[in-house]
Formats: sequence, C-alpha cells, structure tokens
Amino acid sequence: MAKFFIQCPHCGKYAEAKTGFFARKKIDCSCGHTIHVRTDKLAGRQCPHCGNMVVFDQSEGEKALCPVCHEPINTLADNQKLEEFSCAQCGVRLQVAKGTERYVCPVCDHENDVAERLMSEKIKKDGLASVIKYEGDNETLVWKHPIEDFNMGSQLIVHESQEAIFFRDGQALDLFGAGRYTLETQQLPLMEKLYKLPTDTEGTFHSEVYYINLATQMGIKWGTDSKIRLFDPTSGLHIELGASGEFNIRVTDSRKLLLKVVGTTGGLGQTELLGGGSDKGFFRAMVMTQVKSYLAQVIKESGINILEIDAHLMALSSALREQINVGLADYGLTMPEFYVARVITPDDDPNFRRMKEQYAEQYLLVRQEQIKKSEAEAAQARKVVEAETEAKMKVIAAQGAAEAYQLQAQAEAAEMRMKGYTYQQETARQVGLEAMQNGITGGPGGGGGIGDVAGLGVALGAMGGVIGMTKEAIGPILGDGGDLGKAVTDAAGAIATPAPDTWDCVCGQKGIASKFCPECGKSRPAAPGAWTCPACGAKGITSKFCPECGAKRPEPPAAWDCPACGAKGITSRFCPECGHKREE
Repeated sequence: MAKFFIQCPHCGKYAEAKTGFFARKKIDCSCGHTIHVRTDKLAGRQCPHCGNMVVFDQSEGEKALCPVCHEPINTLADNQKLEEFSCAQCGVRLQVAKGTERYVCPVCDHENDVAERLMSEKIKKDGLASVIKYEGDNETLVWKHPIEDFNMGSQLIVHESQEAIFFRDGQALDLFGAGRYTLETQQLPLMEKLYKLPTDTEGTFHSEVYYINLATQMGIKWGTDSKIRLFDPTSGLHIELGASGEFNIRVTDSRKLLLKVVGTTGGLGQTELLGGGSDKGFFRAMVMTQVKSYLAQVIKESGINILEIDAHLMALSSALREQINVGLADYGLTMPEFYVARVITPDDDPNFRRMKEQYAEQYLLVRQEQIKKSEAEAAQARKVVEAETEAKMKVIAAQGAAEAYQLQAQAEAAEMRMKGYTYQQETARQVGLEAMQNGITGGPGGGGGIGDVAGLGVALGAMGGVIGMTKEAIGPILGDGGDLGKAVTDAAGAIATPAPDTWDCVCGQKGIASKFCPECGKSRPAAPGAWTCPACGAKGITSKFCPECGAKRPEPPAAWDCPACGAKGITSRFCPECGHKREE
C-alpha cells in the first residue's frame, strides 16, 4: 500500500491515507469531519510554485504534479508550508496549509475565507492599492465585499447594472453609480465628514462596501401556501381556490433597501428576500397575504365566472401587481411584472361540482331561449317574405291582365279597321243581334204586327248599317219599317257620336279628351287626313300649315291612269296591276 496526504475539505488540515483494496475509505479528521477518500481525493488548490488554482488527484501522493508548471504539488514539504491570519470574528491567530480555501476557527466556529483574510492582512501590512469589484452572482440583490480595510487610492469598479454604497457602523454614506473610481478624499465627502481620513495615499481606513444589483430578477416562482376561500354570489356556494405563477423584481432605491432590510448583514439574495423551500423570506408573508386577499376581492368585484377564470388571468395579474407594489415601495423594491399563471380549482369539492351543474343548466336555458327567439324571428321573416311575394304576384297578375286586355282591345280594333267599321257600328250590330235573339216586339202598348214590323225595321236597319247592305237590297223587306229603323239608328248614332274634341280608345274607354288613354295608355289616333311635317317632325296635323314651324302641307302626288291595263287613280311610279311605268 502507498501512503499519501489528503486535505480535509472542512478545516483544511491534512490527514494520512493509504491506497489499495483494503485501505480505509473514510478518515476522521481532528476537526470532527469525516473525509471520504474516494470523493475528496480530487482537490482544488493554489500551486505553491506558479500560483495557479489547479485540480489534482491527492491519491498520487508525492508524484502528483501541477498541470500548469508540472512541479510537485502534494509533497510533505509543500503541505507543511503554512499561512497565518486572524479570525474574522474573534481575532485569534490561525495557521493553515498554503492553498487552503476555507478554514473553520476552532475557537468561535466561524468559517473564514482564507484568501480574503490573507489579502486583508496584506493590505494592512503593505498599504498596497486594492481593487474593489463585484464578485457575486446575478441572483443576488445585495452583496457585501469581503474586504473591509481599504487604503487611499484603491480602485472601485461599479458595473452598469449596479450601485455601490459605503457603510460605516451601519450607516450608509457615499453612493457610487456605474464607473471606475479612485478612492481619494474628494471622492468620499460624506465619509470624510464622519471621521478623519488619512491624508497620505498609503494610509488605510476601515469601511464596508455593499453592491446593489439593479438588474431585474426574472422568473421568480410563487404560489399560495393555503387555499383561498371564495363565495360565488351567482350560485351561493363557497369554494376554495389556489393560485401560482411567476414575477420579476427590481431594486428602485438602493439606500432605502439597505437601511430597512439589509443593515449590516452579509448580503441579500432571492432566498432571503422571498424564501425558498423551508426558508421563509422577508417578503413572502406580505406577498402571499396580498395575493390571497386581493385575488378573492378582484374576482368578486369584477364578477368573474370561476369556470371562465382562465380568460381573466391578465386582468388579475395587473390588479395584484398594483396592490403588491404599494407595500414593496416602502423598501425600495418593485415588481415590474407579476403573472398569475394558474388558478387551481377544487374539482373534487362537491360545492364546485354543484356550481358547475348550475352553470350548465343556466347555459342550456339561455341557449333554448336564444333558439326560440331565432325561430320566432325566422318565422316572422318568412311571413313578411310571403306577404311581399303575394303582393308582388298580385301586381304581376294585374299587370298581365291589363296587358292582355290591352292586346285584346288592340286586336279587336285592328279587326274592325280591317273590316271597315267603327266601334259605334259594332255596338249597333250587337244590339241588333240581341234584338233578333230575344224576338221582335212592340212593347206592352204596341199594336201587334205594326209594332213588330217597326222593331224589325230597327233591328234590320242596325244590321244594314253594319254589314253595308244597300237600300235597294233591303227596301222590299223593310218598307216603312226599314225607314223607321234607319231613322232610329241614325238618331242613336248621332247621340252616341262623341264631341269633336274627344275620342274613343280601342280598349272601350270613351270621351277621352287627353292625348293618351287613362286606362291602357294608348296614344290618341291620328285624325283622318292628318299629315306629318317633313320639316320639324310634328305628327297628326290636320291644318294646311304646321303649327310648330309653319311649313305648308305637301301636295299629294298626282294620280294617273295606266294606259296598258286601264287601272285608275294610281299614285306610285309603276302600275300595281301590270307593272307599267308611269309616263313622265
């Protein structure tokens, strides 16, 4: 078995260990700590030759070499080199092996940072200028520099996201923003007023430097430690809720935070501020109380439905952030963002299940009412559409009947014009036919055959006027009765003849004085012998001159007789019977 010296990770002292299968795996140090050989054999130490911090295997014994300068690093002579310093708490002088990182004082049990204590005593002894800079992590809000004795001319470095404050006896003095500062008398006006500073550049003074991290601490988780009891006014039930989420926190007033929270302690991190695990932070109780109180209040005042609470998480987060920041402002802190990520509902609670059933029933009732209302509106709309359609159909039918009647009237008028008789003549004809169908009679006071003959004469006279029979053809039949019928017919025709300034339409409307028929809209027919003015286009002119432009009525073309076939009264250039050309 080979022997080697292994350093205790607790006190820094060295103990003897052995290698081999039957070697002890655990060694009890004089400080009471148990050294686990397999795990503690890898040590990090400052090389006594090159000064670099290196990691090496202590089980190699005196053969262990520094990976940088390749000099022996675990020899007995190197391990016997001791460093001496004073305990930071009780002041007793202590000796440790060179390269030891931390050492527990056997008198007061204070754990000393060996490098910090050695540097502090070196500054006191040599008066060398030291560099003061932040060496904490990003999750630390307030960090205290381990060195408390500085000499004039020391360099203070503050980053952009930091502020540095000098403390003396628990009192905050000068505040430094981002930059590099040389600690001189003019740089420390408040400290110079408090106590006399040395005037030489090599003099030292005792003070404390705190770094305040102004960066926003992101993604800090939170959650209610107990259920929030809430009364739902809609269902009249009590339910219990839980909530969790994350928030960000930032320092807004460094001096206020240090004076009210930190004091003379060694610093302030997220764990001390808000707690974690079993640790209780300074503001954990305040944040949880605010969340549980105002979460129930906001839900109640805003009338938020518990079953739809996920849709209101942003509103809840904003309201809670404003309430919590009121309390944090007194300590120089603020929460720029606060998020309620989840509201935990008691799914196993009978009251919660009953509330869900009530909301489901209400939703179904509202939905049924909406469906009924929609159906009623649709039925009303259908009735309106049907009424409008029926009215339009009636209008279309009326228009069709009017157009059909108009076409029938126009056809009858055209037929009468082709047959060469007028409406009055057709009426007389209808009267005669009706008389013949009903029998000839002289009325109640008639004289038998004479009355019948007179009636027959009236009827035949009307018929004679319609069918154009000559007087000679019907004379032997009518006799005196025919003359009487003709007289009656002429008298009736004279009575029925409209005034010269009125006209009758083919649709049956009589005595029309306007230019268009008020029933069918047909225009007034041109008067016999009417002509159209070739100059201005005026139509239906019966006078010799145009009433619009004064143009004279054109002369009708002269008629001629065809010398070939004997046709007479021809007005065209060629004979319509034989085609003979008119001789000029």
